[in-house]
Amino acid sequence: MLKHLKLGAIALGMMVAADAMAADLTVVSFGGANKAAQAKAFYAPWEAKGNGKIIAGEYNGEMAKIKAMVDTKSVSWDLVEVESPELSRGCDEDMFEPLDPKLFGDAANYVKGAIQPCGVGFFVWSTVLAYNADKLKTAPTSWADFWDVKRFPGKRGLRKGAKYTLEFALMADGVAPKDVYKVLASKDGQSRAFAKLDELKPYIQWWEAGAQPPQYLASGDVVMSSAYNGRIAAVQKESNLKVVWNGGVYDFDAWAIPRGAKNAEAAKAFIAFSVQPEQQKVYSENIAYGPANSKAVPLLDKALLVDMPTTPENIASQVQIDVGFWADNGEQLEQRFNAWAAK
Repeated sequence: MLKHLKLGAIALGMMVAADAMAADLTVVSFGGANKAAQAKAFYAPWEAKGNGKIIAGEYNGEMAKIKAMVDTKSVSWDLVEVESPELSRGCDEDMFEPLDPKLFGDAANYVKGAIQPCGVGFFVWSTVLAYNADKLKTAPTSWADFWDVKRFPGKRGLRKGAKYTLEFALMADGVAPKDVYKVLASKDGQSRAFAKLDELKPYIQWWEAGAQPPQYLASGDVVMSSAYNGRIAAVQKESNLKVVWNGGVYDFDAWAIPRGAKNAEAAKAFIAFSVQPEQQKVYSENIAYGPANSKAVPLLDKALLVDMPTTPENIASQVQIDVGFWADNGEQLEQRFNAWAAK
C-alpha cells in the first residue's frame, strides 16, 4: 500500500509539473518582422511540443507599464522582450524575476553578456543608418553624411528617444566610435550631443515603432533614417533599402519575467527552449539578427551571415551599447531629451 501511495504521489507530482509547463504564456515583444520570426522559431515549435499556447502581445518598450503591473501586483505578462539597458535597470529595481544561469547551459556557448541575472539575450541586433538607394544619387557612409543636409537634402528619420540618438549625434560631430561613451559620460559631452541635434532638428521625422523607418524610406518621406537592421533586411527583396554598418550601435534583446508573473516556471522553460541552437538558427533565418547562442552560427547558410550585425566585417566599425551608462543615466537623459524634443 505504501509503495502504491508513493508511486501515486510521484505520478501526481509529474502531472502537476506537466500542467505547470503546459500553461498558456503571455509573451510580449516589439512586434513586426521580429515578432513574425519569433512565432516561427519559438512560439509554433513550443506549442507543437504540447507546452501550452503562446498569447503573443506587443509594445514599444514602455518600462512604466511593467513597473505599474509589478507595483500593483497585477502582472498579466509572463515574459517580455527588453533591450539591455532596460533589463539592467529593471533588475536593479526588482521589476524582474531572478534567473538561475544553470537553466541555460554552458555560458561559454553564448555571445558575451547574453546571460544576465534577470534575463537572457536571445539575439543581437543593431541600430544602423539606412537609406533608399533609389532616392539618393550618392550613398551616405557615416553619421556625418546623415547630418549633411546640403549634400543630402531632405528629411531624416530618428528614433524618438535619447538612447542611440545621442551616440549618433556625437559620431556625426567627429567622435570616434570607440570614444562615444567616454565623451557622453561628461555633462559637456551630453550638451555637445544635444547641440548637434539642434542642427538637425528642423529636418527630423521621429519614429517610435520599428516598422516605421522602412515605411518612411520606401515612401520617400525621409531620405535616410536610423533603423533596426533586421527591419531593413526584411524588406530588401522588394525594395532598394541599404544599410550602413559604420557607426551602428549593437545590443541584445533579452527575455525577462516580470516579478510576480503567474507562470514564471513555464516562462523559464520557454526562455531555455528559445536559446537552443536549432531555435536560434530558425530565428536568424527569418530575420537578420545574430544568434545569441554561438552554436547556431555553423548551422546558418553563409549567404545569410552577410546581413548579420555580428559578422567580423559588419561589427568592426560599430559600437556596443554601454549598458551601465544607460542604466545609470537613462532616466535623466530621456527626460532631458523629451523636454528638448517638445520645444
